[in-house]
Amino acid sequence: MGTIDTINLARTGFRRVPADTFARRMGRLVRSLFIWIDRLLEHRRSRLALLELTDDQLKDIGISRADAYREGTRPFWE
Repeated sequence: MGTIDTINLARTGFRRVPADTFARRMGRLVRSLFIWIDRLLEHRRSRLALLELTDDQLKDIGISRADAYREGTRPFWE
């Protein structure tokens, strides 16, 4: 960057973005994606566990077999 560019940047108040900002943003994006996928899979595991409960266990938590089936067969992305 030349002297003129430096003066123009200083005059406008524009800050240069550090070179590693893109890598940090991508790292945060990938981390967020993994967290999102983990949550989806956890919901799926919970729903499958709900299908394995006995009628007495479902009655204890106040859910009917039909409700458990409806919830357990939902796709993981919902």
